[in-house]
Amino acid sequence: MPLLMVVMMTRFFGKNSSWSEGFSIVPFTIFGGLAFTVPYTLAGLFLGPEFPSLFGALIGLGLVTLAAKNGFLVPKDTWDFDDPTKWPKEWFGTITIDKSHLDNGKSMAVWLAWLPYLLVALFLLLSRLPQLPIKNVLTSFTFNWTHILDTGITATTTPLYLPGTIIIVVVVITYFLHNMKFTEIKSALAESGMMIIGAGFVLIFTVPMVRIYINSGINELGISSMPIAMAEWVAVNVGLIWPLFAPLIGALGAFIAGSNTVSNLMFSMFQFGVAKSLMISGSVVVALQSVGAAAGNMVAIHNVVAASATVGLLGREGETLKRTILPTIYYLIVSGILGWLFINLFDIGDPLLQ
Repeated sequence: MPLLMVVMMTRFFGKNSSWSEGFSIVPFTIFGGLAFTVPYTLAGLFLGPEFPSLFGALIGLGLVTLAAKNGFLVPKDTWDFDDPTKWPKEWFGTITIDKSHLDNGKSMAVWLAWLPYLLVALFLLLSRLPQLPIKNVLTSFTFNWTHILDTGITATTTPLYLPGTIIIVVVVITYFLHNMKFTEIKSALAESGMMIIGAGFVLIFTVPMVRIYINSGINELGISSMPIAMAEWVAVNVGLIWPLFAPLIGALGAFIAGSNTVSNLMFSMFQFGVAKSLMISGSVVVALQSVGAAAGNMVAIHNVVAASATVGLLGREGETLKRTILPTIYYLIVSGILGWLFINLFDIGDPLLQ
């Protein structure tokens, strides 16, 4: 993926429009991929499923930055964009950055700028480790809604254990660590609040849809839930080649809902049902669902619109989609092939059943 990103940049945004101009960075991009995936895998094996994306990204970023700074595997030749005066007009957004309001000469130490992110990682780690009592304390405070609308469905949440709560705590700590003014924290909250409202508006409709989908098996007629019925159809009509298509379903869910999480909520049970019907590894098939959903974020309309608004490119989402669809297709094809090999060639099963 890092290599594909580089060659796409040289192809679509270089003055020579060349794929090959990016190939000299192959060693560094392979290192960059490993710098993320190795810590990611180790975090999953030794810390649990909640930590890989967090520590993989943080450690990978540190390793790649350090390597680039010291010239490790960095190619001798250089590449840069053409002169801005020669850029196509569609490259320019409507937003300009005004730095006049910033305090001249005011700077912040690098470690202090990174400290909030490290605190989030630390607090998440401490609250999730089963060896520590913190998790039991945070999860002891719960909100329960039993027998919702006389359906027999019960919902439970642990607000103190949610990652969002930890982030809010770190925001408060950062206010004092960075010696922020009230107007600065107010501005930051207002800006981030508008982004949250935009994402939350979509969730108002997607979350109820997901819950109805998941709980559709609770009915007086004893009819199977929607994911189970879908899984049975797929098992009969598609068969053992399903791992090739499993990531596509995840991507489709993210494309529609604009969220990796919502896609997984919608289709994980369906994917597991297919695996169970085909008697293949449920863990691998659900993993393919998650990988596909992550890839689908690149073409999710909600994300594309949000990103376009951020850089002042509203109305040009089609141009963005024409670029992001390429790595998405690559991601889905390769992950599907790997999943099929894991199941049919390497005979990888479910860890808890072995």
